[in-house]
Amino acid sequence: MKAEAIRNLSPQEIEKMLRDSRQELLNLRLRKQSGQIEKTHEMRELRREIARLQTIIKERRAVASAQ
Repeated sequence: MKAEAIRNLSPQEIEKMLRDSRQELLNLRLRKQSGQIEKTHEMRELRREIARLQTIIKERRAVASAQ
């Protein structure tokens, strides 16, 4: 999901997406360890999505504390 689309979501939706992404990354790591994953690029995409979500959360908190 693009950053612009994420910015249009509510804080609760972003938090839920973050939890879901972290859980999915954990599952992918476990599957990789057991040799069941073929598309290893999915892990990289998930890590980037998690970073994107965390960045937007941090930006919102900075704006809220500055006001």
